[in-house]
Amino acid sequence: MSRTPPLVWGLLVAGVLGVSFAGAILQHVNDIPPLMRASWRLQITVLMLAPFAIWQYSEMDTQSRARMFERRTVLIVIGSGVALAAHFGTWVTSLDHTSLAHSLLFVTSHPIIIVIGIGLFVRPPRKLEIYGAMVGLLGAGLTLLDAKSDGEVTIYGDLLAFAGAVTVVGYIVAGRVLREWMPVFVYAVPVTLIAAIILIPFSVSFGENTSATGWVTSDLLGWFLLLAFLAGIVGHTGLNACLRWLQPLTISFAVTLEPIIGAFIGWLLFDGSVPQKWTWIGGMILISGIMMVIKGGDLVGLDTSDE
Repeated sequence: MSRTPPLVWGLLVAGVLGVSFAGAILQHVNDIPPLMRASWRLQITVLMLAPFAIWQYSEMDTQSRARMFERRTVLIVIGSGVALAAHFGTWVTSLDHTSLAHSLLFVTSHPIIIVIGIGLFVRPPRKLEIYGAMVGLLGAGLTLLDAKSDGEVTIYGDLLAFAGAVTVVGYIVAGRVLREWMPVFVYAVPVTLIAAIILIPFSVSFGENTSATGWVTSDLLGWFLLLAFLAGIVGHTGLNACLRWLQPLTISFAVTLEPIIGAFIGWLLFDGSVPQKWTWIGGMILISGIMMVIKGGDLVGLDTSDE
């Protein structure tokens, strides 16, 4: 770590802050229905990342370019886009049905899902992974004591956020497979575009009466541009840049702070509510469990998804 340039730690802080803004801003622009809100966010992200993808593609060798169009690669990219659409669709919808703190806690619990999946299909989980998953599930259960059918926190909203955690695993797994040889933006742009397109017909079928390209003339365009810049460019791009100097474990630990920082941003800038007692207690236990899982197997690393 002594060789790590001091500015990298500043970039890590900026990256975590960037991704932590996503939930608060998406909840703030709730005049737009959730599925179309998610699609708009992804469409703008594609436009911002496209120049980087074009540059990276131009730097790829002929063999790697050919692999881009192999049947296996295309199917994985499509599957990843479907998973990302499901992730954003469920998570952004959850923001309309539960508190920001609960939504962020449950959607960032995907390390627990990964360790369960690995235990079922790959290898026996390690002791610390098992203990971490148990602690995390206990913490999640405790947070639900604040849920009320007519309150800000609801079990339905929490389940939607948890579904967002389950579905993002597909995106993470696909990224692990393709990122061994595919540059980050060359991977992220088509996957993000596919997710943005998939969300449009689902938005229509659910009766969301909002134009697919309405963000162009929307009064909320500034917020969506800020969202894509902070979460996409500063957040995920910055965190990926940190991988050159920092271990994935370090970055994964830092990102587990997103629910705390995100809830604080929502309270400070958008008049969000202060989390209730069981959310504090259960949330801290849940985050501790996630950290144990990450430490036990370094399962998560970093991906360019999400929020």
